[in-house]
This record gives sequence, structure tokens and C-alpha cells, in this order.
Amino acid sequence: MSRTIITVVGKDAVGITAKVCTFLAEYNVNILDISQTIVQGFFNMMMIVDTSGMELSFEEFSEKLETCGEEINVKIKSQREDIFTSMHRI
Repeated sequence: MSRTIITVVGKDAVGITAKVCTFLAEYNVNILDISQTIVQGFFNMMMIVDTSGMELSFEEFSEKLETCGEEINVKIKSQREDIFTSMHRI
């Protein structure tokens, strides 16, 4: 399994979760865990996903995911779990 951490942040609007989940399904990415909150009109979502089924390189996937976010006016970032864990271990 190849796990990736995805964060989505921006002003709340209808369809953010649906758009991101549809994007992931199109690339055969499985959602393992998801958490989202809305605080004073700001949307925040964190996902742990399995990217082992996708055919894109991680770099291509990340670029397309960021473009998806631009289309719905949110910032979407993705990081491989091992890098995320290493960065937050200190």
C-alpha cells in the first residue's frame, strides 16, 4: 500500500468534497480515512488515501490534484505518508 496525505483548505462552498472524491475515484485512488470541518465559513479537509492503484506518477497526480483545487477555489496539497511522518517527527 502506498499512503498519501491530502489536505484541502479554502472558503466553504457546495460540492468541494464531491469534486475531490470524484477526482480520486477517476484515478483509482482509495480513501482510507477522511476528516473535514468548517470553521466560520472556512473548509478544511484531511484525507489519508491509498495511491497504489493509480497509473500516474506521484508528481503528475499532485499537479492534477492542485489543478482540481484551483477549479473549485481551494488549495489542495498532497504528500507521501513517509515524507509527512518524517517532517512531523521532530
